[in-house]
Amino acid sequence: MSHRYKVKNPQGIYFVTITVVDWVDLFIRPVYKHVLIDSLKFCMENKGLVVYAYVIMTSHIHLIVCSNEKNSLENIIRDFKKLTSKKLIEAINENNESRKQWLLKKFEFAANRIKRGEKFRIWKDGFHPIEMFDREILEQKLNYIHENPVINEIVEREEDYKYSSAISYAGGIGQLEVTIIE
Repeated sequence: MSHRYKVKNPQGIYFVTITVVDWVDLFIRPVYKHVLIDSLKFCMENKGLVVYAYVIMTSHIHLIVCSNEKNSLENIIRDFKKLTSKKLIEAINENNESRKQWLLKKFEFAANRIKRGEKFRIWKDGFHPIEMFDREILEQKLNYIHENPVINEIVEREEDYKYSSAISYAGGIGQLEVTIIE
């Protein structure tokens, strides 16, 4: 495993990317995006996660986050992935999902490849943490997160995407209350 993408500074702020196995476009339905939002809220309230920025794309989520030292960032992300995996499989089974069989087979196949005792595997290993060493890198990643839905032609303006912190940075109220970077 690479030493390049590790949380080396427990007090650091990190840009992270959490990706669905095989880049499956899972987050095309609001119900699945709300699972992520609710799980982030849970981690913020109960695990010590601090979220500065986020965007939910179709196959991944980008975050700028840190830990308030209640738990390590690695443990929080691990718990977030476990929680969301369980909740997403439940949502796939409970909702009128046209891709239900395909999604479940895809996630079951991914779990069987690694043989860790899981029935389904939604997330790729790791979360690709990049520490925000200075203001320039932080602003670059913040802009990247907020511009992502515009670049992908989901919306025309950053603040119009419902599943991003860009709304909060524009002075509105978003799905998730983030800590604004001044």
